[in-house]
Amino acid sequence: MNINNRKSRKSSNKARPEWLSSLTQQGSKPPYMLKFRSSEAFIVGTVSLAVFTDMFLYGVIVPVIPFAIQTRSHVEESRVQSWVSILVAIYGASLLAFSPICGWLADRSASRRSSLLLGLLALLGSTVLLNIGNSAGILIAGRVLQGASAAIVWVVGLALMADTVPQERLATTSGWLSVGMSLGMLLSPLLGGVVYDNAGYDAVFGMAYGLLGLDIVLRLLLVEKKVAARWDPSTMGRLSVTANQNPDETVTSDAKRSKPAASEQQEGGTVEAQPEIPLRRRRRDRLPPVLSLLYSRRMLASLWCAFIQAVILTSFDSVLTIHAANIFHWNSTGAALLFLPIVLPSFLAPLWGWLSDKYGGRYFVVVGFLGACPPLVCLRFVDENTTKDKVLLCALLAVGGLFVAVNLAPVMAEISAVAEAKEKRMLAGGRPGFGPGGAFAQAYALFNMAFAGGCMVGPLLAGFIVEGKGWATMAWVLALLSGITALPAFLWLGGWVFEKR
Repeated sequence: MNINNRKSRKSSNKARPEWLSSLTQQGSKPPYMLKFRSSEAFIVGTVSLAVFTDMFLYGVIVPVIPFAIQTRSHVEESRVQSWVSILVAIYGASLLAFSPICGWLADRSASRRSSLLLGLLALLGSTVLLNIGNSAGILIAGRVLQGASAAIVWVVGLALMADTVPQERLATTSGWLSVGMSLGMLLSPLLGGVVYDNAGYDAVFGMAYGLLGLDIVLRLLLVEKKVAARWDPSTMGRLSVTANQNPDETVTSDAKRSKPAASEQQEGGTVEAQPEIPLRRRRRDRLPPVLSLLYSRRMLASLWCAFIQAVILTSFDSVLTIHAANIFHWNSTGAALLFLPIVLPSFLAPLWGWLSDKYGGRYFVVVGFLGACPPLVCLRFVDENTTKDKVLLCALLAVGGLFVAVNLAPVMAEISAVAEAKEKRMLAGGRPGFGPGGAFAQAYALFNMAFAGGCMVGPLLAGFIVEGKGWATMAWVLALLSGITALPAFLWLGGWVFEKR
């Protein structure tokens, strides 16, 4: 029976076209251009484009919806601000709900690439729904599906990046990823507004379909390093914690108690056997990694930083376009141009990541959150239709964007560092680790949930504060949140600040 099975598998492999075997990466021959397709640069570039695509499709409707929702969905003008905030927040809510599921499945999946391809199908479906949607219900369904796709892209993509890049260079790499995120999130309103004004609603989604086509090609070409190792053993990704663990570092007081001390063994003599003391099984060790990681204050501080950063970024998505239209009487193109000063500083993210890798990310994140406070507070002074106020608004957005760009790369690198450090401590204490798949995907699921929570809270918070209390109140609330966040970043990022090293 086994011989027959092997024969049938061989015959099926022969019957399978070579191009299909190469596409599924299951053939006996190595895929074409294997070294390039499994290289660190190609993998990071593909993940960065996937993040860019996701954020582009998230934000492309920001300047379009306030104008299109009245003509296509027949929403009353007085309800436009509320519906814009709701549609932006639904994406965050869906991302929040699907992230832990994607993280749990990704750490148990044999391939990250197949999950990324599944995310593309969901993203394509959401884009079609948003394109043809002529009612609020269809638009909501499109945003829900878009959030589910983003959960796959972010969780699996970040975990794939952590699998590929060593921890000591991960913040630099995260800087390139944050460039893709910032460009997608902040260039999409700009291009969406310009294209909508000049070519209409369908042309906006024409850009989206073209970008999806490029993304599909790159994700099909990608070869994970652990898959490439089947044909090229020299291909090495990031080693697992157990494989990279220094045996000298795994001996702690718990482990030592199970063995007699070497000094007690006398030459020619014997030592009475010491009874083994069983390790105390903590409840957190029996929890899934996605919950066990939450016992770390360092992880909680990182998640809070990610949450507040998302709140600040997405707050402008629901209020900036409308505020510019009300104060300066700009159309969607003019309002969308205001996102350009925010996006330009994101090109410096790889530099901040490199500096964080070299000197540690704690103080860069603290400076980022504290430095964002003054420009956020000063947004309250933009309240008249004058050239001075227009220049002031652009300057404040640029300075605020500069400090916000400092934060993301070190925070993203900190997530995997916490997961790795926690597993090392577990193994050092003689406790089981997170398993053969590790916990990077589940750690980044938590990051996604925090960021998604910010994406959900940010537009609602800013939108309803502006509607109830005004633009000035919204400005100082965001500044206050940014300033408060600097404290946990100082205390816990990179470990407890007062811990002796």
